[in-house]
Amino acid sequence: MTENTITMTLKPMELQNEESKLIQAAKEDPKAFGELYNRYIERVFKYLYSRLGNAQDAEDLTSMTFLSAYQSFGQYRQDGHFASWLFAIARNKVNDHYRRLKITVTIEEDHSTKSEADPLMTSIENEQAATLGVLIRELAEPEQELLRLRFLVGMSFSEMARLLHRSENSVKKSTYRILARLHSQMEENND
Repeated sequence: MTENTITMTLKPMELQNEESKLIQAAKEDPKAFGELYNRYIERVFKYLYSRLGNAQDAEDLTSMTFLSAYQSFGQYRQDGHFASWLFAIARNKVNDHYRRLKITVTIEEDHSTKSEADPLMTSIENEQAATLGVLIRELAEPEQELLRLRFLVGMSFSEMARLLHRSENSVKKSTYRILARLHSQMEENND
């Protein structure tokens, strides 16, 4: 059983308690920070890759994100929002990166999951994914960011709200409106 499988079987409160224990252990023994690293490395990398579109840059910024988190870990207030704190660091690293380069990259399709269905279904799924990719790239950057955080990173609305300095209700409404608009546009394209 993988960590993700284990994580999915735990209830939100159990996850929060487990994470609180990891954070406390890391505060007492810096070597224990590795457990938090293992828990978030894949999500941080996926998020950064979706923002940068380049695996090498995403790896570099992932390392820089965890290094910054480790160095400033003493300043983290154990308030149950570790993911929001960590992804705020990752967002800042991306923003710094773009300030240096003065370019922007839009959300990219996640090619890590491929269907093993029959060729016709694969063709249909690929066409729909390509259409959806185009529609997502046409979204404004703040809208793309909401989708990245929710679906690529897997953040809860509560975590997203804290990270984006918005109310949870506002984040939910914005996300659902974007999804409804994308759904409508996909239906128009299929007619």
